[in-house]
Amino acid sequence: MTEKELSMNYEQLLKKFTVEIGNIERKPKQNRLELPTPEIQWIGRKTVFRNFSQFPPLLRRETNSVLMYLAKELATAASMDGNRAIFIGRKDKMSFGVLLERYFKQTVECPVCMSPDTKLDKVKRLQFLICEACGARSSIGSR
Repeated sequence: MTEKELSMNYEQLLKKFTVEIGNIERKPKQNRLELPTPEIQWIGRKTVFRNFSQFPPLLRRETNSVLMYLAKELATAASMDGNRAIFIGRKDKMSFGVLLERYFKQTVECPVCMSPDTKLDKVKRLQFLICEACGARSSIGSR
């Protein structure tokens, strides 16, 4: 084959490839872990997170760890009362959803394969996220 024929075949293959790629339906990536909507109500000057107890088992994290993260991010004191969490002060309803999504991205979701099947491992003073799906090990503080 001559050089011209080779380049023509290459161009034809490239055009065919781009047409085929264009025909593939791209589905939006769905996370298989769906977090429920936080149910928030205000009682006086306190914010009650009514369905808080649903989140730690879904995230596979300790209740106290999730509660302390929310309290720290909201800059307030928090406590458990049965299945609900109570925060001092009137906090915005949307902030709980945003903070739980951020907690999920930082301390639950694997940065390599995006799997929620992870566990935490503490070595000295550092925490590592170990993915049970792909085996990746990443530091939580570095993300």
